[in-house]
Amino acid sequence: MPQTFWDHLEELRSTLIGIVAVSLITSVVAFSFKEILFDIILAPSRNDFITHRLLNAEDFSINLMNVGLTEQFMVHVKAAMCAGILVASPYIIYMLFRFVSPALYDNERRYGIGIAGGGYLMFLVGATTNYFLVFPLTVRFLGTYQVSEVVTNMLTLDSYMDTLMMLTLTMGLVFELPVVCWLLGKMGLINAQMLSHYRRHAFVIILIIAAIITPTGDPFTLFAVSLPIWLLYELSIRLI
Repeated sequence: MPQTFWDHLEELRSTLIGIVAVSLITSVVAFSFKEILFDIILAPSRNDFITHRLLNAEDFSINLMNVGLTEQFMVHVKAAMCAGILVASPYIIYMLFRFVSPALYDNERRYGIGIAGGGYLMFLVGATTNYFLVFPLTVRFLGTYQVSEVVTNMLTLDSYMDTLMMLTLTMGLVFELPVVCWLLGKMGLINAQMLSHYRRHAFVIILIIAAIITPTGDPFTLFAVSLPIWLLYELSIRLI
């Protein structure tokens, strides 16, 4: 029996309530494990982080400070919510797809599973790349950069968290490039020949994007960030 508009609305309400409930539970659990959570979050700011050790980076020191009465608590809440949503994300994607899938044809459902699964996987790869490569290099450069020796860096915990979340979201979205190109290719808007023809233009744009993401100025960091994005562009051509 076909569902009415109100039936769909009720199903949507139930889906959203389930998503919010699971996200709140995982966020509360993340909030409870404060030491583990912030050991992970603050690890890139320390000398012994794996990226700095592999690159044989010079010793550096970054001291984070708190300047607001509620800042540390609010950062804790923010971090727990982000971690909770990340942990609950497979369930969130599943619930949203289950709500939408009855309206799709069989072939559209197959493509939808591929897009949702591929997009989620690529976002995780982008977030991981940021955590182990982009963000540590950014922290090391910007955290120790000085216009003069008389100016001392006093970094707040809030600014550290905002930069981490911003770069994680940016890299996650950048890594969606193959999925977006594959979808546009299926729609007939682009093709492999077009992407191959504009390969040189894409290379320049990728360098600009990498320079914006990590304004460190050194060639190695620029190369380290540009290479994954360039490989994503080449992968997009192969997928199409």
